[in-house]
Amino acid sequence: MKKLSWTDSEDIGIELYEAHPDTDPLGVRFTDLHQFVTALKNFADDPAASNEAKLEAIQMAWLEEYKENQ
Repeated sequence: MKKLSWTDSEDIGIELYEAHPDTDPLGVRFTDLHQFVTALKNFADDPAASNEAKLEAIQMAWLEEYKENQ
């Protein structure tokens, strides 16, 4: 399994959906989103390397997965 970094927003979005299928991504604060991402078992990037744009891209990718599977 590939190691994920902050720029892998689509892959992270899929994994977040799989880990939290009943969670509406738009209801997740960025502080919580950061924790969800860094808790993924194959996330291997520097936790301090995130920023608002990266978190927003991840949130939107997660939202797409969420919408497709509802």
